[in-house]
Amino acid sequence: MPADDVDRIVSAWRRERPDLDVTPLEVLSRVSRLARRLDLARGRAFSGTGLESWEFDVLSALRRTGAPHEASPGQLVTETLVTSGTMTNRVDRLLARGFVERHPDPADRRGVLVRLTAEGVRVVDAALTQLLADERELLAELEPAEREVLAGLLRRLLRPFESGPA
Repeated sequence: MPADDVDRIVSAWRRERPDLDVTPLEVLSRVSRLARRLDLARGRAFSGTGLESWEFDVLSALRRTGAPHEASPGQLVTETLVTSGTMTNRVDRLLARGFVERHPDPADRRGVLVRLTAEGVRVVDAALTQLLADERELLAELEPAEREVLAGLLRRLLRPFESGPA
């Protein structure tokens, strides 16, 4: 395989700090760089629908709940890994765009539920369709079996983070 930027970084660290085992960089620097590239690619995928990545995160969390596509703000915080204050701001902004509405929670008189509007469903579905097409193209470099192996390895690396406190 031809060298990439991470190979050059690792080589430089080995030269400068031969006393350190820098092999974790060979995996995790690639994951980090790939995550940044994927964030940028997702931004491009969503630009056709006028969504920001954070908007897609919240709308898709609601869409995945199934009809009537609603959740408490606390559930959305858990799904999107942001603070409750951030979520309040995000819901307010999505409300202003007509993508969500707030309703009283019938199970908790003090609580509210956030529900997707028909426009919210339409826009998140369009964004998901574009995202999947773009991500399929990004993964075309890998054979189906390689994708399966990679997904399994990444799952193993991610599991400890998801089983503990955020």
